[in-house]
This record gives sequence, C-alpha cells and structure tokens, in this order.
Amino acid sequence: MCGIVGLFLKDKALEPKLGEMLSGMLITMTDRGPDSAGIAIYGQAQKGRKKLTVQSGGGLADYASLQSDLATFLGSEIKVTANDTHAVIDVAEDQAQELRELLSEKHVDIRVMSQGESIEIYKEVGLPGEVLERFHVPSMAGSHGIGHTRMATESAVTTDGAHPYSTGPDQCLVHNGSLSNHNALRRKLTRNGIKIESENDTEVGAAYLTWKMLQGDSLREALESSLKDLDGFFTFVVGTKDGFGVLRDPIACKPAVLAETDQFVAFGSEYRALVNLPSIEDARVWEPEPATVYFWSH
Repeated sequence: MCGIVGLFLKDKALEPKLGEMLSGMLITMTDRGPDSAGIAIYGQAQKGRKKLTVQSGGGLADYASLQSDLATFLGSEIKVTANDTHAVIDVAEDQAQELRELLSEKHVDIRVMSQGESIEIYKEVGLPGEVLERFHVPSMAGSHGIGHTRMATESAVTTDGAHPYSTGPDQCLVHNGSLSNHNALRRKLTRNGIKIESENDTEVGAAYLTWKMLQGDSLREALESSLKDLDGFFTFVVGTKDGFGVLRDPIACKPAVLAETDQFVAFGSEYRALVNLPSIEDARVWEPEPATVYFWSH
C-alpha cells in the first residue's frame, strides 16, 4: 500500500520548518505502511563540497574512527557528522567519487544512502514517528523534501528495502505501486553499468531514470519514457537538487493528491497528509492526471 509525501517550499521563511512540516505529513500516513520509513531532505549546498549520507549495516558505528581513517587515506580533511545509524560525510567535490570507492573497498559495512550537494537521506525499519525522531528530522531545515512509509510487498523488511532510493547525484525516488518488469529491467541496467544494490523494484525505477538522464534526457523526458518502458502500476515522486516531480501511470489506480499555494506545493497519498499545512484551506487542490508529468523547481 505505502504512503508518500512531498513538500516544495516557495516561501524561504518556511525553510527552517521543513523537517517539522514534512514529518507531520509522513506520520499521518503511518497506517499505509508501518514496517519502515525514510525521508530525503534537500538543505543548503556548499560550493566546492559534496556530502555522502551513509548508514552502518551493523547498527551504531564508530564514526569518529571512520573520519580519522578516511582522512588518512584521502590525505585531506573531511568531516563526518554522526546521526544515529547514519552519518553525513562532507568532502571536497573532486574527492567524492574516490571516497565512495574507498568505502566500498575498505568499509563494506558502511552503505551509501545518497550523494550530492544538498541531499541527505535517512531511513530505517520502524514506524515513521520513531524513525523521524531517531534522526531528529523535525528540527531539520531545507527547501524541499520527500518521504515514504512502507508496507513491504516485494522484498524483506530491512533498511535496504526502505525508500527513498538514490541512484544519481542529488536524485531520489519514492514509489507507491508495483513494477512487473523490474527483473528484466534490472538485468538491462546492470549490463549498461548501472549499479543496483537492493532487491526492491523502486530502486530499479530510480536507476532507470538515472540511466536515461546519463544518456542526455531531462528528468521530464526520463519520466515520460518510463510510461512506455515500465510495466505495472505506480505513483512516483522524484527529488532533485532543484525541486521534485510527480508521475502516475496511465491507469493511476494508486491514490494521490497535490496542493499548491503561494508558499508551497505539497503531495500526499491522501489529502489528510496535507490538512495541517499553513493556509491549506486556501490551496488549489487536485488529483494529478494519469500519465502526466508535474514538476516544480527553484
């Protein structure tokens, strides 16, 4: 079943409250998916720097030792900020790929959740309220974000199975539905050099969009291509550095609602996820059309 929320802030005065607002929306969707939850926050980017959000597969990690070890190998100063089982690693832009390779070779218990200039992803097994409090998400600031609460249908209840999935810089995807051709597509993408780490069909969908954009497509073009290349039923919410997009399959059997005011654009699997947003009574509220790409950007 699953529940999806998304919030794009037009009013900069609301940015300190992004985490609080998005958390309230996601908690409202708890009964649509009680086994795991995750959230992507797009915060302030630093010029010339990249950040990797990582997660310790063994639980709480000694991130202080990790910082010292990585700095030694890279020969430069990095910053590792722990947040429960996750941490954000701040590194020079030209060393981000080297850092990722170093993690995969020497720290196999550390998994990369996201990489980019502004994105941070936090996800774990548990109810949305519990997961969000663990990572102090309600106190986070940012310009936009998306979240997901999961009812597992196609893979195990694990952190690997939780959304969002990030397969490209500052890009992530959450999904409500089921893709029926994801195994064949997984094999095709793997042959084309796209790395897919989980069994979840949503990560295949994210990887597909990354692959299309690596070939030169815009996000809109990649989403439009997915309508003919992806079989099954789905509602996608895609995050990028500049904003987020929404797409429903041509049948559009999964529920979805959008609301827009002068201050924000909000998405929810159900309208009740939006009712506590400021001045929601003045919003233009509608159900997104099937097979139609919607996108907002700064």
